[in-house]
Amino acid sequence: MSYKKYRMKNKVSLLTVSLVLLNMGIGLANTLELSLEESIALALKNNPSIHMAIADKEKAMWGIKENQGGKLPTLTLMNNSTRSLNVAGASPSDNFSTSLRLNWSLYTGGRVEGQIEQAILSAHLAELGVTKAKEQVRLDTTTSYYNLLQGRNIVAVNRQTVDSLIEHLKNVQAQYQVGTVAKSDVLRSEVELANAQQNLTKAQNNYDGAVANFNNVTGMPLDRQHTMIDELAYTKYELSLEDSIALAQKKRPEIAQSQDNLAIARTGIAIADSGRLPTLSVSGNKGVSGSDFPGQNSNWSIGVSANWNVFDAGVTNAKVKAAKANEDKVKAGDEQLRAGIELEVRQAYMNMKEAEARIETSKVAVSKAEEDLKASQGKYYAGVGTNLDVIDTQTALTQAKTNATQASYDYNVNKAKLEKAVGLGEK
Repeated sequence: MSYKKYRMKNKVSLLTVSLVLLNMGIGLANTLELSLEESIALALKNNPSIHMAIADKEKAMWGIKENQGGKLPTLTLMNNSTRSLNVAGASPSDNFSTSLRLNWSLYTGGRVEGQIEQAILSAHLAELGVTKAKEQVRLDTTTSYYNLLQGRNIVAVNRQTVDSLIEHLKNVQAQYQVGTVAKSDVLRSEVELANAQQNLTKAQNNYDGAVANFNNVTGMPLDRQHTMIDELAYTKYELSLEDSIALAQKKRPEIAQSQDNLAIARTGIAIADSGRLPTLSVSGNKGVSGSDFPGQNSNWSIGVSANWNVFDAGVTNAKVKAAKANEDKVKAGDEQLRAGIELEVRQAYMNMKEAEARIETSKVAVSKAEEDLKASQGKYYAGVGTNLDVIDTQTALTQAKTNATQASYDYNVNKAKLEKAVGLGEK
């Protein structure tokens, strides 16, 4: 080999290695090791629903400033310029007037004060909306994280099944070659292996979908791959059902929001009733006018204005009645909300307990199924069992492992739902 060819070969090799290392680096950069709490922190930072809730809160805070402006004076600058023709051939005449007007509402019958109070309550309601959004994102992230763990475990179960059936098929084919088993055993084993491979493909597809959903919740690229640190472990929930219901009635942000809505409705009655009361305002005006801009003639005025609508054809009374009806509606909604929260807690608690009971029985089922598979394989390979027994026990083991994963998943997800229903989401 010539020196030039040798150098060219080395360059190609170096380039190949560099590309491999670059691809490995890209792969590592796209893969994150994440715990559940780290995932929740990512979602709380990136999820758009929280950003929207924060924007609503900021908007409500500016609403307070807007309504507080009703108690302060306003200052208006006005100018008017006109030109007119008196008779044909005469020069046009100009007139200019400029004024500065001050207006201050001293008393509005409680209307402005009520509007400010409603704005303050709305801002607190929006602040609770941020807490509510965070708790929902926490639950969504927890659920999607557990979906990933479940999907990963189901893939592992189906891969183990495929590997086991591959080994079994090899043994069946070996026995068929020496004439100790029938061709039907080989065919049946091949069919079972093909079915298991299809199930593995489905499980992998479900896992890929869980990855995309997790990335969507946490605000990451949908094709990002992860290594999940946590497991579908069992951690006992300590509170009783009764304590959980009582705590939910105290901690749920929706209940505090309902109380704010009730206070807003009651304030609305006072605002509507302000139409029965007089209003008082003070105003002042300073102006100049004349034929030259801005004007030569100066004038000013100051005055106090009182207004009392003695008869408004029942408009104020109708507004008060409507506001009271709205209060009744909000009260009924509060009762419905409290009942719904209790139902939510009960359902999550019962589902969690049901899954908790399945965890232990599924462990026993897996242990027994593993023993049964080993026994049926031993008998078949010894010539005293059937191929169908091996396939049936393998199917039973796969189902038992799937059930065990499902039980752990159901427990953890319903426990997370219960914690959110109780109001324990925010640490």
